[in-house]
Amino acid sequence: MAEQDTRAPLAEYHGAVPPAPAWFSAAIADAPEVGRVEVDGAGIEMLTWGQRGKPGLLFLHGNGAHAGWWRFIAPFFAADYRVAALSWSGMGGSDHRDAYGVENFVREMFAIIAAAGLDEAGPPRVVAHSFGGFPMMAAASVRGAELAAAVIVDTPFRAPGEEGSRPPNATLRPHRIYPTLAEALARFRFAPQQGCDNPFIADDIARRSLVEVEGGWTWAFDPYLWSRFRIGDARDLLRSPQCPVALIWGEASALMQPDRVAAMRETLPATSPAIGIPGAEHHVMVDQPLAFVTALRGLFAGWPTT
Repeated sequence: MAEQDTRAPLAEYHGAVPPAPAWFSAAIADAPEVGRVEVDGAGIEMLTWGQRGKPGLLFLHGNGAHAGWWRFIAPFFAADYRVAALSWSGMGGSDHRDAYGVENFVREMFAIIAAAGLDEAGPPRVVAHSFGGFPMMAAASVRGAELAAAVIVDTPFRAPGEEGSRPPNATLRPHRIYPTLAEALARFRFAPQQGCDNPFIADDIARRSLVEVEGGWTWAFDPYLWSRFRIGDARDLLRSPQCPVALIWGEASALMQPDRVAAMRETLPATSPAIGIPGAEHHVMVDQPLAFVTALRGLFAGWPTT
């Protein structure tokens, strides 16, 4: 991977949209309905695809991201599922809070399930990337009977003896304001930093990560989110989920080293499927989107619909 791509994958495009393959353009053209649900006093952004009454499928994003990270993935499932993606409070188009906790995020998750009608045909399936895996597994440990299955995607649950840390983009200071959209896009980086062979995906994600403010453009997520929030030791969430669980990770992920993957597999129920995606780093859906879709379809085919 070229070093310049690792630092700033969109810098060379100077604000122009990178060329995209037909599959991506078709997926993005399948625009979702946009809604909003109030949870604990905060408005939570919701994107939905597909018909109500079909089996439910919920996508949960990672730290500092937003529901739009799933806009090019969700349409692949909209023919067979009622699909939704949310933006956690403090991220994307959702409201910020004075303080955050896993309990808030679990309530946000189930509020979206109800509002989108994901549970009309029975408990829905949930797919969560990175940070999103923590509240998903918290939900699976206490309300798992309300879920058909949970898929962990490159969530770095700590190995025994491994100390926790703040997420890599926990800035705890105000975001910089960029005078132009092109300058802001040029500053977009993945966290943790990694290369990007699909700049058209990075561009779409980055544009939906920015908001226009007085003086220019800045990032939408709350830079102070992590000042009053800690995940703590989340490994226990893997021990006794009340629904089937699967693990997907990027085989080149900096956060999912072999010892961590092994520890997670040993902690999860023995029947939990585990799939490594070749050529994918931490942001599996960005690095290998079609392989990721195929992996999910394979998992879903092996699980009961309800």
